[in-house]
Amino acid sequence: MKPIKEIAFKSKKTNHGYFDLVSLEDILKLQPKDHNQFEHHKVSFYSIAIITEGEGTHSINYKEYPYQKGTVFTLRKNNIHKFYKSNASGKFLVFTEDFIIQYADKSETLKLFQLFNEMLGSPKIQLNNTDFNEIYLMLNQIKKEFSSTKDNYSTPIIRSLLQVLVLKLFRIKSKENRSFENKNYYLKFIKLQEFIEKECFESKKVSFYANKMGLTSKTLNNITQSIIGKSVKAFIDEIVILQIKRLLINSELSLTEIAYQSGFDLPTNFFKYFRKKTGQTPKEFKETQKK
Repeated sequence: MKPIKEIAFKSKKTNHGYFDLVSLEDILKLQPKDHNQFEHHKVSFYSIAIITEGEGTHSINYKEYPYQKGTVFTLRKNNIHKFYKSNASGKFLVFTEDFIIQYADKSETLKLFQLFNEMLGSPKIQLNNTDFNEIYLMLNQIKKEFSSTKDNYSTPIIRSLLQVLVLKLFRIKSKENRSFENKNYYLKFIKLQEFIEKECFESKKVSFYANKMGLTSKTLNNITQSIIGKSVKAFIDEIVILQIKRLLINSELSLTEIAYQSGFDLPTNFFKYFRKKTGQTPKEFKETQKK
């Protein structure tokens, strides 16, 4: 299995900085020389996908999400994607972190990271008709500025419209997600997430991360229960499994080598752990991803 291709931000238009607007139809028609959009690939940028017509399926971090008119995906950088062929229509707003947070205040920046963090909730939002019409209107405003002749105002206007779009999507998503309300816990949660994502193969113990953060295990558990409704251990396991899946797909290491690299003393413990958490053996998971 070929390693996952990492896709860097690259825009055909250079006049709007680190922002691009691409149609789903064009993405599906592309024939890139360096990767295949119908295979797993990792992106180094943020994107908002808005489906305007039709139906299809998109894979995010090895999970398949069906979509239809009014579906919005908020996609964090470093996520793993895979497209499937479809007759659907839609737009992908593609941008770097620097593009959108430039001139944004701390509150707006915090909402951006909350909205795009798939650990806090599904990356998929299904809009009702009223919300879709409002978002679609904003999308057309962005498209108009993006397609217009470059002047000193178009890029700042696109950035401002994108920031408003993020806030509107945040409002819609926050109605169903109370975790967004606890700013103090959220900041600690993000710090915890960063530690786990970097060091989960070194340790899978709650006490390890509690010590790194200078908090008790009980406090950490209160934070994760408040933010995502899960125990710290369940949160650690979720990230560990995702990182193992990336290794299984993104490396040519043997299963035994992956077991040791993932921090397991014995390959048998690795196999049992993965099967318990996913319902599949590592080999079975690799086979399903070849389809």
